[in-house]
Amino acid sequence: MDTTKKDIRALSKEELRDFFVENGDKAFRGNQIYEWLWIKSAHTFNEMTNLSLTTRKMLEANFVINHVKVDKMQKSIDGTIKNAIKLHDDLIVESVLIPTKKRTTACVSSQVGCSLDCNFCATARLKRMRNLNADEIYDQVVEINKQSELYHNHKLSNIVFMGMGEPLLNYKNVLNAIDKITNDEGLGMSAKRITLSTVGIPKMIKKMANDEVKFNLAVSLHSAIDEIRSKLMPINDKNNLADLLASLQYWYQKTKRKITFEYVVFKGYNDTQNDINALVAYCKKVPSKVNLITYNNIGDEEFQSADGKIIQQYVKTLEANNIIAKVRKSRGDDIDAACGQLANKMD
Repeated sequence: MDTTKKDIRALSKEELRDFFVENGDKAFRGNQIYEWLWIKSAHTFNEMTNLSLTTRKMLEANFVINHVKVDKMQKSIDGTIKNAIKLHDDLIVESVLIPTKKRTTACVSSQVGCSLDCNFCATARLKRMRNLNADEIYDQVVEINKQSELYHNHKLSNIVFMGMGEPLLNYKNVLNAIDKITNDEGLGMSAKRITLSTVGIPKMIKKMANDEVKFNLAVSLHSAIDEIRSKLMPINDKNNLADLLASLQYWYQKTKRKITFEYVVFKGYNDTQNDINALVAYCKKVPSKVNLITYNNIGDEEFQSADGKIIQQYVKTLEANNIIAKVRKSRGDDIDAACGQLANKMD
């Protein structure tokens, strides 16, 4: 890694245009570079074939492109692909391609490790090393799109920020990445096909609403009872259910988009009728739907998936109250690629 040169993707289009003017060239050259970087996803300056050799050498002398690399890849029996993504500083994050009959979804990471302490999540047991840059998030999407085209013969259809890290603790870079992914001067994907998943940080949810983002919001809830949620997710001590609800109501008021609650049903934690009733009451306070998730083992006997009958009772009760509920089937759990299992294990 060359630390003496600036990563060219840290420059805006305007800064690229200014660079060429300052070096005696035309401003439009910056537009050409920007297109190569963000529409064509170029990894090297030599790929930029509509530039003269002299221009490419000048770029090489001044900049680097710190693109990510798929270091290792694992395929599940269900077609899910887990990638160990090596960053320019040799740190590793994981991202996942999740295929179904109708679509392919990229599950991308936003941080190296995680600073939150959700007790049931493998990623939480890794210390947070750093935030990912916008280009590193963008690169994950590019690499998974290649896999979608290679193995499934069509482009990536959806993106979920459900990989390693808490996206709202890397707010600026995540939103910048989403802009590059959705912009016509980038990958041109629809924001409606992107879902950001958060543990629920009220002030940041309100900020997203004020920033008029166009993507969807999912919240890891797991209990609508403060005492239980705090046992599962210590962040609830500082961002309790009442504060979270107020921010979600504000989100809906500003965006008119339903929230998706992600809800893992654990044996001995949230598997009673009282838990079900609390969730129903919470959902009635803000337009929402529920994805019920069976727990994916991370080698800790403290947490086990609840009985299937309890999960079906959740569905039955939610639907009886006109709340959309789906049981989300885990994908890639045989390669530790399922929800909550990403912890840089590539055996």
